[in-house]
Amino acid sequence: MRLPDLRRTWLLTLLALQGGSLMAQTATAIKQVDNSKVNSYYVSNKAPLRQQYFVKLPVTAIKPGGWLLKQLELQRDGLTGNLGEISIWLSKKDNAWLSKDGKGKYGWEELPYWLKGYGDMAYVLKDPKMLKETKFWIEAVLTNQRDNGDFGPDVEKGPGKRDLWTNMPMLWCLQSYYDYSKDPRVLEVMTKYFKWQLSIPDDKFLEDYWEKSRGGDNMLSVYWLYNRTGDKFLLDLATKLDKNTSDWRQKGNLPNWHNVNIAQCFREPATYYLQSNNPADLQATYDVFKLTRDIYGQVPGGMFGADENARKGYDDPRQAVETCGLVEQMTSDQYLLQFTGDTFWADNCEDVAFNTFPAAFTSDYKALRYLTAPNMVVSDSKNHAPGIDNTGPFLAMNPFSSRCCQHNHSAGWVYYNENSWMATPDNGVAALLYAPGEVTAKVGSAGALTKIITTTQYPFNDVIDMKVITFDKNVFPVYLRVPAWCSAPVVKVNGKVVKVAAKGGEYIKLDNTWKNGDKISLQLPMKIAVRQWAKNKNSASVNYGPLTYSLKIDERYEQKDSKQTAIGDSQWQENADPVKWPSWEIYPASAWNYGLLLNSQKPEQSFTVVKGTWPADNNPFTNKSAPIMLKANGKQIPGWQIDQYGLCGVLPQSPVKTEQPQTSLTLVPMGGARLRIASFPVVQ
Repeated sequence: MRLPDLRRTWLLTLLALQGGSLMAQTATAIKQVDNSKVNSYYVSNKAPLRQQYFVKLPVTAIKPGGWLLKQLELQRDGLTGNLGEISIWLSKKDNAWLSKDGKGKYGWEELPYWLKGYGDMAYVLKDPKMLKETKFWIEAVLTNQRDNGDFGPDVEKGPGKRDLWTNMPMLWCLQSYYDYSKDPRVLEVMTKYFKWQLSIPDDKFLEDYWEKSRGGDNMLSVYWLYNRTGDKFLLDLATKLDKNTSDWRQKGNLPNWHNVNIAQCFREPATYYLQSNNPADLQATYDVFKLTRDIYGQVPGGMFGADENARKGYDDPRQAVETCGLVEQMTSDQYLLQFTGDTFWADNCEDVAFNTFPAAFTSDYKALRYLTAPNMVVSDSKNHAPGIDNTGPFLAMNPFSSRCCQHNHSAGWVYYNENSWMATPDNGVAALLYAPGEVTAKVGSAGALTKIITTTQYPFNDVIDMKVITFDKNVFPVYLRVPAWCSAPVVKVNGKVVKVAAKGGEYIKLDNTWKNGDKISLQLPMKIAVRQWAKNKNSASVNYGPLTYSLKIDERYEQKDSKQTAIGDSQWQENADPVKWPSWEIYPASAWNYGLLLNSQKPEQSFTVVKGTWPADNNPFTNKSAPIMLKANGKQIPGWQIDQYGLCGVLPQSPVKTEQPQTSLTLVPMGGARLRIASFPVVQ
């Protein structure tokens, strides 16, 4: 052996002992991932579609852990996991989803709404009961396709005008099932169905309100199939869908102001942008988001006020949004993150997921409410119209809180889990939505399966630890998203700080030859940040990292009969026992009408962070178990009361004068507060 070879062998041995590699480890701050390549191992967009920046991994690639696993387990043991036994819309008797001709008393959007989350939870949790139930419904869809290619409930909204909306979420169910099983029948059924869709005349295609608004969901499935079969007719169908879907490109206006439609449909132009390559299509999606937030979204929590429909003059933080809207906004954010690579969408997804979504449920996920607002001091079954744009018991925690949200809420956390990691065009992986768990993916030039285990209490802690598990050394990039609120992230590899000048809204790209046991640690130092909402009475909200805080209000629960307090279009199965599924009204047991005293020069110095212990049950989304709180000072505002509609009164204009004494206030994460004041008046 020559001397250079001896030196190389010695160097390899030394590097191995030190946990290093011959390849120089590099860390780079980048604004966007390079999408000029195509991932070698996972299905991504085929030409002529634009290549996405992130590629979704298979549904079972990410195993949840910690608090996220706890949320899924609570859903499994709660309403989501048991809805098939109590909801009339999931009854196996006289169900249109179980008949070849699509006729039946029950069956529209409810079944696929529920199944798209339930089925994915079954695959992720590997729950035998849930897998069996999922297979039952999927088999019914696959075997009951009609000769012309149509399937599902045969609902007409006018002569010859077949309602296609109900099939759109079921297509997503089929896609997840294919992801899980690779059953070729899925591709066959979808191909035949889309050929039938293409044959429908334009004047009878997407004519009803819901389907016309939501054609973008159909388009996503068309592209999904195109990327697997390459059938060119699918691109023609996508163009037909865009042409006949409501125009979400309107400047300064929307086709309609229904809250779920906005959250779900604003992404349609950006979806078609993948094919049109017209920057105006992409910009239209950003414009709708901005328009909605400018008028109705001057509030914390990531959403906007549209309790059924957004209405001029109803933009106070007491205006709510549907639980369906929360799920759809998070889903839109996840898709747009794939399409654009823009960290903005991940930030918004976390905002909704951490600060609004959990508060829509009782802590055991056995009941939910139709509407949740940033400022909400009563959660009862009374009629609050016209204060909210619904007539009926839309604020109570009820297992039967309307047919839509009752079923559609199932997808919230499991979709968050599925999109927490994605593959990258250069055969790496990206951590995009932080949560405990583990991802297993094919990476590097050889496509070796590699696992990364994430241990963290984020968003309640600022440290995210990762451990690489790989059989052989492997060269691939790992991307870490830096949230917009974080100005000075710290990255360590195997305990050593990696120098990188990254800031909020960027990614840290770690290039390395990774070996088994390598450790990555990302610290996202959290700071207090006060947001001033000048367009909403000069109110203020306070964040610590990704968490927004609300006043801690003592909550008094009153149990009610679910059948008597349910929304009118909800129905039980004949043998369902409502005693096992009670509804709850929640009332304040402490004063809530406080304004904050803020340091006018440095408002962030008005708060003190108080860290507690991690909850034993692994569920941090309750007031009692909140592992981190804030202390502040404020004054009561006697004139700010529950109004004539039974709602939290409209915010007084800040600064507010009050003669009440200064008092110490406790603030808790708003995601765990079922009653909350998250938009505060500021006391003079």
